[in-house]
Amino acid sequence: MIAYLEGRLLDLTAKGCVVLTPGGVGYELALPSTALAVLPQKGGQVALFTHMIVREDALDLYGFMARDDRDLFRLLIGIEKLGPKKALSILSHFTPEHLREITLREDADMLATVPGIGPKSAREIMWKLKDKVTGIKTGPTLAAAPQTAPQGEYFDALSGMKALGYTEDEARPMMREIFEAEPDIDASTALRLALKKIAAARS
Repeated sequence: MIAYLEGRLLDLTAKGCVVLTPGGVGYELALPSTALAVLPQKGGQVALFTHMIVREDALDLYGFMARDDRDLFRLLIGIEKLGPKKALSILSHFTPEHLREITLREDADMLATVPGIGPKSAREIMWKLKDKVTGIKTGPTLAAAPQTAPQGEYFDALSGMKALGYTEDEARPMMREIFEAEPDIDASTALRLALKKIAAARS
């Protein structure tokens, strides 16, 4: 089992990268988009935690910037009918911390924002994750709502931003700022305020 790789970023592929190890072996890995976004330039050094899936016709290697992400990937593919492609898609949209939060809140609608996962599938995945949620590790950067804000309104506003095409990383800081400034604000008002701020910044 290949669990970790260090080497030079040799090439980028449509869904991942090729890492050339010091021993001269190049490994092609599939990566979540969050990992692809922070890769160095070609020729730069990269270190990845990995998970290998052995099939009759292929050996597939998946790479992750953090061990927690790999552990979550393993947790997800352990769910019946949730394969590695959908697991990568989930990891491209949610950090381990955020997935733990929405699982605790049973927010299947938020999970259904992931391409390829419909409302019914989201409910099934959420139900199966409930007994595994303690296995989702939390790091220092939590995706939880500001302590003074109503969590439902905060996450509804966050979901609204994502529905409009904004990424988790783009929407979360803005929503935290809005709810910390106005803890009693409702989701629709917060969403309108966020869009006004974005429009003002672009003008």
